[in-house]
Amino acid sequence: MYRIFIVEDDAIIASAIAKHLETWDLQCATVQDFQHVTEAFVKTAPQLVLMDISLPFYNGYHWCQEIRRISKVPIIFLSSASDNMNIVMAMNMGGDDFIAKPFDLNVLTAKIQAVLRRTYDFGAPADLIENGGAILNLSDSTLSYQDQKLSLTKNELKILQALMEKKGRVVRRDDLMTRLWETDSYVDENTLTVNINRLRKQLEKIGLKNFILTKKGLGYMVTV
Repeated sequence: MYRIFIVEDDAIIASAIAKHLETWDLQCATVQDFQHVTEAFVKTAPQLVLMDISLPFYNGYHWCQEIRRISKVPIIFLSSASDNMNIVMAMNMGGDDFIAKPFDLNVLTAKIQAVLRRTYDFGAPADLIENGGAILNLSDSTLSYQDQKLSLTKNELKILQALMEKKGRVVRRDDLMTRLWETDSYVDENTLTVNINRLRKQLEKIGLKNFILTKKGLGYMVTV
């Protein structure tokens, strides 16, 4: 089931869209806090975003840019401001389509289904894991934090995925080694230590100091 993330401050419109799309077996989540749209996006991990332009605090163009920093998920703009300038702006900001208000819900559904088919027939949607403002993108092996992006090696990605999936809990060294090298054969423990230390240095470059904590005699964990 595809998840649709609805960024619409008119509660009646947002509810009507969600109710209609759910009859088409689409799961919907609507934004409640318009100051923290990106955080809600990461937690929802949607396959498509419906984005109004006129919103409290920041407009839809702003949030489209913020989402584009961490994801290539398709974004469809919804707006009564349907003049050519706004349509061009929406596309330039990273939007995939533009639907003018008022719209027919069946037309909206058809457009959503078309975008989903185009986007996901040839690949799986991006997977994102968030912790403490750091966002791990499993689809392109990057970690984003405060407008900076770090490209990760295969081992760095596996280490961060293991730790961030269990944020706030200790991951044993043995479990990390098995996940990294996928073998029960003996691997020198120093090899894991070297990988962790190298990753820590990379994280510090983008401001994530002490992101990975050592729990002596147990393993590692990421800060909450």
